[in-house]
Amino acid sequence: MKTSSVGIVTPQRARFDEPLALACGRVLTAYELVYETYGTLNSARSNAVLVCHALSGHHHAAGYHSAEDRKPGWWDECIGPGKPIDTNHFFVVSLNNLGGCHGSTGPTSINPATGAPWGPDFPSLRVRDWVHSQARLADRLGIDCWAAVVGGSLGGMQAMRWALLYPTRLRHCVVIASAMRLSAQNIAFNEIARQAIQADPGFADGHYLARNTVPAKGLALARMVGHITYLSDDAMADKFGRDLRSGSLELGGEEPAEFQVQSYLRYQGNQFSGSFDANTYILMTQALDFFDLAREYGDDPVAAFREASCAFLVLSFSTDWRFSPSRSREIVDALIAADRPVTYAEIEANEGHDAFLMPIPRYLALFGAYMQRVRGAC
Repeated sequence: MKTSSVGIVTPQRARFDEPLALACGRVLTAYELVYETYGTLNSARSNAVLVCHALSGHHHAAGYHSAEDRKPGWWDECIGPGKPIDTNHFFVVSLNNLGGCHGSTGPTSINPATGAPWGPDFPSLRVRDWVHSQARLADRLGIDCWAAVVGGSLGGMQAMRWALLYPTRLRHCVVIASAMRLSAQNIAFNEIARQAIQADPGFADGHYLARNTVPAKGLALARMVGHITYLSDDAMADKFGRDLRSGSLELGGEEPAEFQVQSYLRYQGNQFSGSFDANTYILMTQALDFFDLAREYGDDPVAAFREASCAFLVLSFSTDWRFSPSRSREIVDALIAADRPVTYAEIEANEGHDAFLMPIPRYLALFGAYMQRVRGAC
């Protein structure tokens, strides 16, 4: 276990019996959210930071669940003592979003109306639904205003929606490798992933849990498609090149050639299909597709950001082609036109979209410097 880690953490569960009206027009009569906290909430309750996860993320963002754990939380590089989100100074809340498959109410949960798993009957969700449920969790924890709401990718979309829906409840909004809406290309990749899942005979129209099947091949393929879009060409070349795992490229070779990158993608797909729910993946990617920050503001992002009252940090990465720097600059341009305080940096990095999860020195330095400013205001 790393000495700079937050150490052993225990997930917590909050149940909400107040009905939650969803953007799709349906109502959840009750639901649960699983979350973790790191650090200590100060007496003024002014040092709380909300971490919003991306597509395949969850509540376990930092630390370890036991002394035997070899792998820490998904954002352990950024959360902990002396790290950008310094738990010596901040009280950090990280949750599994509504609709998730890591403990919060979602498609794998039991539908109280039927006594069976929700499956494909779980309501369609929007980013605003997550934000409203997160606000209720903040109420439960006694947090009236976040020092910062932070997120990468889909998490950054949640952070921006927070700034518009609850402008008085956050002082800083940190948006990393994100966009105000998906491009047509991004939507296309998500549709290919969903089609891969739905074409698996084990999908059973989404009722696979009731039939004791799992669309493992389809979910693995969806993950493989997604994963290659999170990496840059440089990152894949550096990591794999054209190296072979087995066999030979010689004509007439007895063993078929297998490239290292092929083996890697299959491993990633198989690991993911064993830990993630297919209906949740469909739900999450659709929420990504539907997100459009400015839609209800006459498609005017400047008008949208005029609703915000917090300061912003926007970060992008040079080789991220899934959420390219130009998409972050659109956010920055709109914030400037809306006369909102914003700090922006494009970070040179070969890791592609996944760079926001990596220990890239300049990234950690910039992120940490901004969070020191946030800390000073606490």
